[in-house]
Amino acid sequence: MSTLQTGTQLNGKKIAILAADGFEQSELISPRDALLDAGATVEVVSIKEGEITGWDEDVWGDKIAVDKLASDASSDDYDALLLPGGLFNPDSLRQDKDAKAFIDGFFGAKTNKPVAAICHAPWLLAEINKLRDRTVTSFASIKTDLMNAGANWVDEEVSVDKGLVTSRSPADLAAFNRKFIEEIKEGEHAAH
Repeated sequence: MSTLQTGTQLNGKKIAILAADGFEQSELISPRDALLDAGATVEVVSIKEGEITGWDEDVWGDKIAVDKLASDASSDDYDALLLPGGLFNPDSLRQDKDAKAFIDGFFGAKTNKPVAAICHAPWLLAEINKLRDRTVTSFASIKTDLMNAGANWVDEEVSVDKGLVTSRSPADLAAFNRKFIEEIKEGEHAAH
């Protein structure tokens, strides 16, 4: 399928980005733009209506419009899920039952959809017990948390394990975006 040109690779695919205030701005904007450039439809799902505010390295950043509340969203409506990092964002989301239920819907025997988590976002997957026996990477400060959740942690710019794409930091965004798009193009996976 290498004959497909940029702009059509993900035509017909709908991707959810789950984020809350304090998402690391580059970790939402860069993958979102890459997904849009590849032809996907992208919706921002959050735990509050209106807008969420990014964190841009060490100051508050841009506001992003929220398309749907996690309480009203269903994984059935999406082909894949993106989880940007940041410190505040995953910490808020992992305490929200609707956000956790939404993420959980992307895993399982019937769904098996690609999920991409960068930086601190794998905390969310640890919270819902989706890392056991999975090879992942993350921001180094949460390595122990992920290993305690049963993950095999590796220090690589991007790790892919049965549709789960993880990266360490904004420095890895180019590889993260490329691998996530590849996983979506390949479609559903046999086991999550």
